[in-house]
Amino acid sequence: MALNAISNYAANVAHRNLQASDMAATSSLAKLSSGTRVVSAKDDAASMAIGSRLNAQVQGMRQASVNAGQGVSMLQIADGAMSNINDVLVRMKTLAVQAGSGQLSGTERGMLNTEYQLLLNEVNRISAATEFNGNQLVNGSLTTNLNASTAGVFHVADGVSAIIGHGLTTAAADNYTLSYASGAATFTLTDGTANYTGAINPSALSANGAMATGAAVKLVSTSTAATGDLVISLNTAFDATTTVAASTNNGLYFTGASMASFSFKVGTGTDVTKDIITVAIDGISGANMGLNGTDITTTTTADQASDLLGNAIDILNNSRASIGAYMNRLQFAQSNIAATVENTEAARSNLLDLDIAQEMTTFTSKQILVKAGIAMLAQANQMPQDLLKLFQ
Repeated sequence: MALNAISNYAANVAHRNLQASDMAATSSLAKLSSGTRVVSAKDDAASMAIGSRLNAQVQGMRQASVNAGQGVSMLQIADGAMSNINDVLVRMKTLAVQAGSGQLSGTERGMLNTEYQLLLNEVNRISAATEFNGNQLVNGSLTTNLNASTAGVFHVADGVSAIIGHGLTTAAADNYTLSYASGAATFTLTDGTANYTGAINPSALSANGAMATGAAVKLVSTSTAATGDLVISLNTAFDATTTVAASTNNGLYFTGASMASFSFKVGTGTDVTKDIITVAIDGISGANMGLNGTDITTTTTADQASDLLGNAIDILNNSRASIGAYMNRLQFAQSNIAATVENTEAARSNLLDLDIAQEMTTFTSKQILVKAGIAMLAQANQMPQDLLKLFQ
């Protein structure tokens, strides 16, 4: 190559290589300082895109795990309220059994009834006061058109004190019919598809089949496909000897909600079967369990209250069992989310995380090349000065 002073080819080559080494060292330094091998999209566009999606999924699942945990906490509050109400109901049952015994006078039953009514008020207070983030948990109630003209013979005046539904459907028009068969002392509720039946306890009937005492009749479904139940509270005014056929004149419909429903997002999507767990909590107020209006001032009303309390305790225990199942389900969902997050993070790590040992080796190599490039560029810049010796 000819020697010239205008163009220094060796210096240009050294400068180009120095720039490349410096850029590589800078990129390596950025990776080491950030801990990831993909600092920008140019490092690995596909990995960056996939890693970003995985990160969004992980963050969403972590929030889903929080949702499931808060769901368990909410259910624990409801279960605690039910546990306290169960203790109250057991005490009320004790008082009802005591008041139903003949050794007590009316005055003494009045004293027992004072405590009974205060405990019933406490049941209603606990059910109304139990809430989570402003949402009432156990205060649901399902009322009927019992006192309406369309309710046929099943009126309060006919000895039907209350009709309380649990888990039944509601509609703006009549959707249930209620009938009574005197031979078996059996009630039947139907919506045209599902049937609910229940019989009066024989101990509540006299020898001629009339109502001798009050009674609570629980109607349960005869089909495994249907859910819910109905509690009918009767007193001695009910004519147990006369059959009442189902007709449009005694159609019943229900309003309100016997349970509170909450949906917990336990996935990152919107599929109701995969990403959402819906929890239903039964109402446990006095009205919902058929206890409002009861008293133990006489042996008759005490026996009626005792029957109703037995049903109320069954309703409460079924509700607690349901809550326990929901809590287990949410905890299993939370465990599954934790495993999914762990494995998704591992996949993201394989894509984006930096092998520090390998990158440190690369950085050291680039540092050496940078220093060597600077030295060689200095040497290349000295080469044209040798031409000056020709003029001496």
